[in-house]
Amino acid sequence: MVLENVIKKINIQSEYRNFVDEYTASLLSEFDGKIHSIYMCGSIPKGTAEPFKSDADFTIVCERPEDIDYDRVSFLKDWILQKYRFVTKIDTVICSLDDVRSNPNEWGFWIKIICVCIHGTDVGEEVPPILISPEFIVDLNSDTQEAVERVRGFLSNANDDILKSRYIKGYSKKLIRALYSLVLEDTGVWQDDMTKMKSAIADYCAIDLTLVDYLYDSYLDSHVDVEEFLGISDEVYRYIEKALTSLAASRTTPS
Repeated sequence: MVLENVIKKINIQSEYRNFVDEYTASLLSEFDGKIHSIYMCGSIPKGTAEPFKSDADFTIVCERPEDIDYDRVSFLKDWILQKYRFVTKIDTVICSLDDVRSNPNEWGFWIKIICVCIHGTDVGEEVPPILISPEFIVDLNSDTQEAVERVRGFLSNANDDILKSRYIKGYSKKLIRALYSLVLEDTGVWQDDMTKMKSAIADYCAIDLTLVDYLYDSYLDSHVDVEEFLGISDEVYRYIEKALTSLAASRTTPS
């Protein structure tokens, strides 16, 4: 079964158009000639964003990621957020053309299926059709352990309540997405709606649903006890890790 694009058509609402155009123009001006293409995902390009609730997700594709100064990107993000206060947060991911072309089940999936091109030539069109398979699901989660360990470490040491809330929300989303990836062979489609993800997990995943409910509630309202959250998230990750190990074994076992 072939995965289809999450966003079929760019539909940026009028109140977000100037924000997207101005942030994109600032990136292109700051890194003149170094950016191949720019992408967005999430509610803004889908046309479902809500002021003061929705964040903005950008991805920069370039020849050499080291040419893109993260400090300058952070400065531009802070500057534009001061002007457009109804945008809650900006995430800007940077990857190389080689990342997309050589890792179709990871960066290729991200650019081709999750994102939509808003500037430049869409390198996602070079990525071959992505087939749902155990191999794809394992590859898709190749960075899950590293991401979980990184965010867990940040959360364990965070002293600021705003940072704690942000990490809990992001960690919950990461784990729910990983759980959803485990049922892709059942659903046949990638969802970026957390409610639909949760529903599919309930339908097809053997995990204790009280754990999923807790993660989902933490995603919606991340003001929860950190130690309790870490305990439950660890239990969920152990389930994911076991499932991925089983999938990895199944793709190497002779039929």
